[in-house]
Amino acid sequence: MTESTAPQSEHRTVLLRGGDVHSPADPFATAMVVERGHVAWVGSEGAADAFASGVDEVIDLEGALVTPAFTDAHVHTTSTGLALTGLDLSGARTLGEALALVRTYVAAHPAGGVVLGHGWDATRWPEQRPPSRAELDEAAAGRAVYLPRVDVHSAVVTTALLDLVPGVTAMTGYRPDAPLTGAAHHAVRAAAHGAVSPRQRADAQRAALARAASLGIGTVHECGGPDISDEEDFTSLLKLAAGQPGPRVFGYWAERVGDEKDAQRVRELGAVGAAGDLFVDGSLGSHTACLHEPYADAPVSGTAHLDAAQIAAHVAACTGAGLQAGFHAIGDAALTAVVDGFRAAAEKVGLGRVRAARHRIEHAEMLTPETVAAFAELGLTASVQPAFDAAWGGEEGMYARRLGAGRARTLNPYAALLRAGVPLAFGSDSPVTPLDPWGTVRAAAFHRTLEHRISVRAGFTAHTRGGWRAVGRDDAGTLVPGAPADYAVWRTDELVVQAPDDRVARWSTDPRSGTPGLPDLSPGGELPVCLRTVVFGQTVYVRPNE
Repeated sequence: MTESTAPQSEHRTVLLRGGDVHSPADPFATAMVVERGHVAWVGSEGAADAFASGVDEVIDLEGALVTPAFTDAHVHTTSTGLALTGLDLSGARTLGEALALVRTYVAAHPAGGVVLGHGWDATRWPEQRPPSRAELDEAAAGRAVYLPRVDVHSAVVTTALLDLVPGVTAMTGYRPDAPLTGAAHHAVRAAAHGAVSPRQRADAQRAALARAASLGIGTVHECGGPDISDEEDFTSLLKLAAGQPGPRVFGYWAERVGDEKDAQRVRELGAVGAAGDLFVDGSLGSHTACLHEPYADAPVSGTAHLDAAQIAAHVAACTGAGLQAGFHAIGDAALTAVVDGFRAAAEKVGLGRVRAARHRIEHAEMLTPETVAAFAELGLTASVQPAFDAAWGGEEGMYARRLGAGRARTLNPYAALLRAGVPLAFGSDSPVTPLDPWGTVRAAAFHRTLEHRISVRAGFTAHTRGGWRAVGRDDAGTLVPGAPADYAVWRTDELVVQAPDDRVARWSTDPRSGTPGLPDLSPGGELPVCLRTVVFGQTVYVRPNE
């Protein structure tokens, strides 16, 4: 990809030509003009000649693909950055390997402070258990260590870290030699993250946003809250993102709202909604997602943090204040409570107002036909993570072990949600699963359960325009005149149309359909490589040596 040497300017006019531009305005577009941070024109190579002499910069795409930049609709930015720069256990194949990684990291970082790690998943280890307290104490050589499970709903910690949290042994979720959950987990997480200096935090945030930009992500939705991070972390991220070129950050603050005063406080933090990880339940991996029937591998049914009445009160207060509401809900019992709560709120403030607010539910994994229909009725957006199915779905996956194969096959029914008219917004929940937009679209298109698969085009829309719609914006996430110039340039192979139904795919490749192609995301193939990411007309990433 070659370009002129025009000086960088927020308001420069740029012509991109000689590639493929993914735009509903022209399914065969090969060129695009960007002016004052917005898309000014898309069209054919021949028509581009008329613009060439009047622009500040011409970029020869050399056959590359231009698409809208991705939006990751669920990110924990600081935690993502700390995982990128800290102790990563996601590659550990056994309990012994995980403990060896802890030993190596501690030996290489002898300074004081808390050791932060991430990513262990005992369901993938032959031992099928997490490290004991004694094992972790030995590996950590007496250091304070915090190691959340991959889902971040439980954690193993060292005795030295417990000693920093007075009263933790009396808190809900404390067990002497098992992963901490609930209040105990929240308390040790607060202590661990409280040991992170402002400089470390800022470095982690920059690292996470830089990684996002390098993957063609132009916008992230930060999901913060008092049980996840703290106000200083949240506000510092929003300030940092606003003060530098890079991915946009929309912040959600997960705290219950009871009245207009509460809603105003959420707004003053810079949040666009009192939503995100406002926990109705926990996670399947940690046995804390709330179920109607017990887990298949444990005599428990999970944990309910909010009931329908509390959900209704939050939704009604937010709707009345003109603030977007939302919740984290994974288990079928949690999702039933969500639906019942929203219906109760709609009876109080009016269904039309609830629908207009575009409230959202994070994860929404264990849906039934009835709750899918209710999502459509109530105008709820499903903010979902297809990489969860890729990681834990299938007949032999963690979901099947936790729930049994029958219940596991019902999880993450993306096709049913789309058929019902429920808007989808795709995200990663990073660092739970990595920032990986094309991999996310692939996971949805090649869902482990056939009937839940959707087309690549539908998945791509959910990961671009869907994220913008989830924050109430219908004017972005697509390359049409007037839209913000948030786009990415990709090196990829031939463009195709992929859909679960082959008849649809055959029709869509007919020129008469006007369906623009996208990269072939068949499993095992190479994913597109990001060459450049642009946000509001400003280049925020260029691949080295391109």
